[in-house]
Amino acid sequence: MDIKQLWLNAQDLWGALEQHPLLQAGLALILLLVIALVLGRVARYLILHVSRILGRQPALHWINDFRHNKVFQRLAQITPSLVIQFGLHLVPELSKTATVFLGNVALAFTILFLMLSVSALLNAMLDIYARTEHARTRSIKGYVQLAKMVLYVFGAIIIVATLIDRSPLLLLSGLGAMSAVILLVYKDTLLSFVASVQLTSNDMLRVGDWIEMPQVGADGDVVDITLHTVKVQNFDKTIVSIPTWRLMSESFRNWRGMQQSGGRRIKRSLFIDASGVRFIRDDEEAKLSQVHLLTDYMTRKKAELKAWNEAQGNVAMSANRRRMTNIGTFRAYALAYLKSHAEVQPNMTCMVRQMQTTAQGIPLEIYCFTRTTVWADYERIQGDIFDYLLAVLPEFGLSLYQQPSGGDLRSGLLPAVLGSAHIPEPEKHLM
Repeated sequence: MDIKQLWLNAQDLWGALEQHPLLQAGLALILLLVIALVLGRVARYLILHVSRILGRQPALHWINDFRHNKVFQRLAQITPSLVIQFGLHLVPELSKTATVFLGNVALAFTILFLMLSVSALLNAMLDIYARTEHARTRSIKGYVQLAKMVLYVFGAIIIVATLIDRSPLLLLSGLGAMSAVILLVYKDTLLSFVASVQLTSNDMLRVGDWIEMPQVGADGDVVDITLHTVKVQNFDKTIVSIPTWRLMSESFRNWRGMQQSGGRRIKRSLFIDASGVRFIRDDEEAKLSQVHLLTDYMTRKKAELKAWNEAQGNVAMSANRRRMTNIGTFRAYALAYLKSHAEVQPNMTCMVRQMQTTAQGIPLEIYCFTRTTVWADYERIQGDIFDYLLAVLPEFGLSLYQQPSGGDLRSGLLPAVLGSAHIPEPEKHLM
């Protein structure tokens, strides 16, 4: 059977179908749907193949972001609905009502896939922006999410208006009457959007910042900033999601300034036992003068005290003359030790100060900054400094205050109690 005979048979079959208009229209619609699906697959293959080739060019590497976010795939999905939309006029014996209805459905699918294409495009632009330098200080993820939300709302309105064959303005006018309900439903979204704009515009928060917000259990690095939430990864690797609006309505601590300054503060006190504070004896003064970190201090201090005492005249009484104390000398030694420490920041505040005396002793506060902000190194440096200062305290006749423990009570009080206990002599019975 040749091609001519096949064509004649097809014409005879189609002529026979003219006697059944509904069947003819149904078969024509099925044929149109098959053609639309085939053309859609062809368009998808061509678009993806061309984009894959173009993405290999260094100057067009952004095309790979479009491919990974399925921008081209969403655009190719528009092809079947467009073919059906413009091919309905070729379907014979199709009523006007059916043509309008099917055309509206095809147009709704076109709008749907176009909306998904724009959403994928926004995701691709977000990925491209994430590789720029500005992404480290300015996050636009919240703006992208808001744009997608607006896109979905208006897209849904247009799709519904298309399906019911009404103007979208009619539905939008109805939404105006529901504005109070919309504000109530999207209250958190609006608050979060305003907070996100303020946080970003005022540079109050960045991805990578170490923040501390005890009221929500957050103490770690910011890993993501979205429209509704800010994700913080705590140092124990747990994730805390904080509503964005809470960062504006409540206080939080941002450690970015410390990280950028190049030094982290040490602020810790040694509680000195007040009973050990006294004047330095002459032999101790000579011994401490040989300490390298105290040589300049001892020379300057002795000259200052000698000049003051000579100016007073009668210095026979101890109360009439000034003398060096062991706690003051230790304070000078600790300050000299900090300033000579290789891992203490020399260009920032460094001091050893005596605080208000408490029931736990005399606090000597160490206040300085390390050269590094790395947590592990900071703790190591701080531990080394206090290990050394604790160990050198006895050289100045000082000791830390420590509340008595059970062992202290047993070793100190028990022998005294046992020694003073009265042991009665045995009674002597009368003979």
